[in-house]
Amino acid sequence: MKKFKYRAENSPQAWLFLMPALIIVGIFNVLPLIKTFIMSFQKGTLNNLSFNGFKNFAIVLKDPKFHTAIGNTALFSFVVVPVALIISMFIAVTIYEKIKYKDVFETIFFIPYLTSIIAVGIVFRFLLNGEYGFVNYILGFLNIGPFNFLDDPNMSMITLMIFGIWSGLAFNIIILLSGLRNVDKSYYKVADMFGASKMEQFFRITLPQMIPIITFLLMVNFINAFKVYAQVYSIFNGKAGIADSATTAVFYVYNKFYVENRYGQGMAAAVILFILILVFTLIQNRILKRISK
Repeated sequence: MKKFKYRAENSPQAWLFLMPALIIVGIFNVLPLIKTFIMSFQKGTLNNLSFNGFKNFAIVLKDPKFHTAIGNTALFSFVVVPVALIISMFIAVTIYEKIKYKDVFETIFFIPYLTSIIAVGIVFRFLLNGEYGFVNYILGFLNIGPFNFLDDPNMSMITLMIFGIWSGLAFNIIILLSGLRNVDKSYYKVADMFGASKMEQFFRITLPQMIPIITFLLMVNFINAFKVYAQVYSIFNGKAGIADSATTAVFYVYNKFYVENRYGQGMAAAVILFILILVFTLIQNRILKRISK
């Protein structure tokens, strides 16, 4: 007698329960993605679009502003993500090992994740103001600065990266703390018996056990970093810095679509960005899998 093996995808009831979620995902995620690909091959107004072939892609790929946007996005991603993760790991380990009232500090560090990025950006504009900002006031005691964080084109990306690192800490810390709780305590007891230092315990026990969590955070954070927009909009008051010095890929798409009304070119830039993120994610995933083996 052949043994029946249950598979959820073959159950009509399972598809029935999934249907509301699938409809929402299809309407708000899949359909816009398909529309983006279609519009990237078109020109004209939204009410009168016509086929334009690959001309939109050629225009975008030759645009120096797009090159700058991709360069700024890559710089932001490859600086902010690893730096924020290292700082988050240090804070998470400190809270987990040395802080008594962990729940209180977890709440404090998680609050920024719940706060509107626009509201936080307004606060950062006051903190980083070149004339009366609190950051320059503190740096003055160290005889450093003052720096014109907001109105100097050479400082725009540095300002954006500072803001990006800070805004990425909250989510990282909470996820890392959840991972630290799942590390088997018996490993540390054995390590203490053999006289291993805290540094050796971290690199030989904690870090290897945290690889899956770190892999997840790297993947999610890199994808979000390549799509950075809200931080730029909020810290520079709706602009991409002085002389567009902090233009990112998504900000470029926004300007093409909503400001210049070049809808096809904007969607072509979005498709190129999608492909870049997809390729980088696949490469990163393969590398991290090899490292974790």
